Amino acid sequence: MSHTLGPRQAQKQKTRQALLDAALSLLEEQSLSSLGLREVTRTVGVAPTAFYRHFRDTADLGVALVEEALGSLHTTIGALLAATGDGEERISATVEAIAAYVRTHPAHVRFIARERHGGVQPVRAAIGGQLVLFAREVCDQFAKEPESAGWSDDDLLMLAGMYVDHMVMTASAFLEAPPGTEETVADTARRQLRLVSLGRGHWLDGR
Repeated sequence: MSHTLGPRQAQKQKTRQALLDAALSLLEEQSLSSLGLREVTRTVGVAPTAFYRHFRDTADLGVALVEEALGSLHTTIGALLAATGDGEERISATVEAIAAYVRTHPAHVRFIARERHGGVQPVRAAIGGQLVLFAREVCDQFAKEPESAGWSDDDLLMLAGMYVDHMVMTASAFLEAPPGTEETVADTARRQLRLVSLGRGHWLDGR
């Protein structure tokens, strides 16, 4: 069976992506709560009524941007954790993966950093939900590792949440780093993860 889109469906998908791209560009300089749908449609060159064929409102568009920004990272992070062991290899690979994502998706990272605590509740919830999923996936991977013997599920999930929070914090640091200072950011991120790793190794001491 062919899965090729027909001309009408292909045009609809193209317009939807154009609306997302336009919104992301406009959000470089403002928050989602101040973004008007007429700004978006004017940028794309379509009538305002066309917006509602794709999104209920700007909050719905924002949720779609969250899925676009973070959805593809699940596979990347899963492969990263599965392919590298604990210690320096994982630390270096994690920091480089974050740096690479910021280099290739700066507008998405800026959007997530701004809207994570922004004024649009459905978007905050969508970002929070994605980060919870990341933490759960990291926790499941940690549970398979010898270093996690004796750990409770709650403690493993807490550790995974720390890793995810660190990824978000590091991405924001890379995004805001002045030119030429990226290696300083990377070095700080590696040392922070090294400290977490050392703490993991001694978490059960004396318990």
